[in-house]
Amino acid sequence: MDEQIELLRKILDTLTLIAEPQIAQRDEKLRNALLEIVGKGQLKIRAASLMDGNRTQSIIAKEAGIDAGGLSRLIKALRDKGLINSDDKPPKMTIPLSPNFWAELEKQNGR
Repeated sequence: MDEQIELLRKILDTLTLIAEPQIAQRDEKLRNALLEIVGKGQLKIRAASLMDGNRTQSIIAKEAGIDAGGLSRLIKALRDKGLINSDDKPPKMTIPLSPNFWAELEKQNGR
């Protein structure tokens, strides 16, 4: 069973990578809002990257190295822009982000 789940995750990752240009076009407005909120701060980038619905805010804060207040403000700003659903307790992005999303964004913006 675990092998099947792992295989399905690999298939999903591959399909997401292949579909990335179409996803980016569809989600351009939300991605721009994400970039505006997160900015260039590495702590916020790490925290946003961890918002997959599997981690609580306290775990995200610890793993990202961001303080709890900063994380709460980040999550509020993301919710206000519709990037996280209001009912998501472990925060989860409403748009899919490929594993290399932030690196590609940096490359595009010359960071």
